[in-house]
Amino acid sequence: MTRRKFPTSKILTTVLGLGAAFALVFFTLREDAQLVTTAKAVQAPLEVTFTEEGKTRLKQRYLIAAPVSGTLRRITLQPGERVRAGDALAYIEPASAALLDVRSRSQAQAQVRAAQAALTAAQQHTAAAQAAQRLARADLDRLTPLQAAGAASREQLDQALTRADTTRANLAAARAEERSAQERIRIAQAQLLEGQNPTPATNANAQPRALPITAPADGLVLRRLRESAAPVAAGETLLEIGDPAELEIEVEVLSADAVRLTPGMPARILRWGGPHTLHARVRSIEPGGFTKVSALGVQEQRTRVILDFDSPRSQWAALGDAYRVDVEFITHQLPSALQVPGSALFRTPGAGRASAEGDAGGWSVYRVDGPQSREPRARATPVQIGLRSDTSVQITQGLGEGELVILQPDDQIAEGTRLTITGQD
Repeated sequence: MTRRKFPTSKILTTVLGLGAAFALVFFTLREDAQLVTTAKAVQAPLEVTFTEEGKTRLKQRYLIAAPVSGTLRRITLQPGERVRAGDALAYIEPASAALLDVRSRSQAQAQVRAAQAALTAAQQHTAAAQAAQRLARADLDRLTPLQAAGAASREQLDQALTRADTTRANLAAARAEERSAQERIRIAQAQLLEGQNPTPATNANAQPRALPITAPADGLVLRRLRESAAPVAAGETLLEIGDPAELEIEVEVLSADAVRLTPGMPARILRWGGPHTLHARVRSIEPGGFTKVSALGVQEQRTRVILDFDSPRSQWAALGDAYRVDVEFITHQLPSALQVPGSALFRTPGAGRASAEGDAGGWSVYRVDGPQSREPRARATPVQIGLRSDTSVQITQGLGEGELVILQPDDQIAEGTRLTITGQD
């Protein structure tokens, strides 16, 4: 029996056709690789921070006010001038008495005459009291030897002693009344004189009485609220002084953030206008909060946090009172922590709502399996997290240093998905 031979070319053509068909089916049904960006789990320092806007303020601020009502002389001090404790900052001439009209003048003159008449009456009372005292003293001097000789009774002597004491007290009262009448005359005359116009002959060269207002401490003139000469009322603020070398920082912090702060915590001063980042430290957190409406119209509960500069004065000498700064509070610091970008995390399917965002469990990442192979795959990996910064999250369990994770995984990524790595952060 003779075998039939197939042409070699036909066999080759058939094999190639079947291979092409198989390849077409394979690549048609094969899952496309997903383009991803990855990041490496690294050991690095980790800081947990939050930033708030604040402002500088003086530790000691002095408001200089007018101690009395009067006329303020022009203030020549300029903002920024340095003053010493005890230096005269301004002068006030006390207000002059108002001029008297005809009726008021007549009343003042009548009060002077009435006071003079009262003085005359008091002088007469004094003279009468002196006469009564002389008589009582004479009776006492006469009865004392008589009672010793038995010619006068003890009762008569006691009555003489009583009259002497009474007349002495009456004389003292009369003299006090006379002094009081003299003072009333002076008061009435002063009211009459203060309402008179000063005569040029007697007052042309007289200098007005001026009360100096002195600086309570060393510092700079910060603000001058009054400059020109003008009448001022007692208690009106004229100047504000303080020492810019003694600055502190005031920040209004959300109450939810304030509970994470403690005195002594470090902070950084950013975007204050200088070339260097400044360092500060929390001094105190005010215990009372207040409500503030945000720029979006949301009511927020805030409290004030006060910080002191840690940086040398030479680095922030350009700062003044009420200058705007951004304060970055550092609530936690780790010198070394295994961390990945926060965008790599997603909630573990099936974890439910039992794990809140701040809990360590209930989180996963997509780890890149075989990153050096031709077909790297995505592997869902549960992890335990620790501290979270603005950009990174501490991984305490589930990943090793150097492993790659997928950033911002979407719903196209699943267990075993083929990957094409387009970049690495």
